[in-house]
Amino acid sequence: MTRDAAATRRRLIAAAIEEFAAYGLAGGRVDRIAAAAKANKAQIYHYFGSKDELFDAAFAAMVTEITADVPPDANDLVAYAGRLFDNYERRPEVRRLAAWRRLERGDSHPPLELIVHSNRATIHTIAEAQKAGKISDRFAPVDLLALILTIAAMWPALTHELTAEVRTHTQAQRRKVITDAVSALIAI
Repeated sequence: MTRDAAATRRRLIAAAIEEFAAYGLAGGRVDRIAAAAKANKAQIYHYFGSKDELFDAAFAAMVTEITADVPPDANDLVAYAGRLFDNYERRPEVRRLAAWRRLERGDSHPPLELIVHSNRATIHTIAEAQKAGKISDRFAPVDLLALILTIAAMWPALTHELTAEVRTHTQAQRRKVITDAVSALIAI
């Protein structure tokens, strides 16, 4: 019974990530999530309490997966940015769900501790690398991390009009722009 419950929760989370990435929290429908997960709506409320709590659980699960797949590596920020880019290319729902969370949750929602902890650890490691003279201290550690995260995710954030200008870029070329930019940011 426990194994079935865990499998149902995983299916609901996976379906919720897809649904909320496509429609956001306000537009996401629990009936579509339940159908995609081959579950029923009652199970959503049983396991998660509400649509809002399912959204939070889906976002937390996605962040947990990304952190496991692409752990922050302040000792090799160029490679880290490249791996983040690769992850975003493989999983476009990540950027969409994160955008919906920013739009619909804003600053009023409590921060996800997993992200806070990961960011603090990466910022600390960046600061140590700067103190040791391994990377530039031109930017404060928190600003450098923000720049790297933004650069790694920049291509999907561009307007259609600008992406039309760089339509001929291959995925490898887009990745190289990102890693070259991060390399320039940290160069001493």
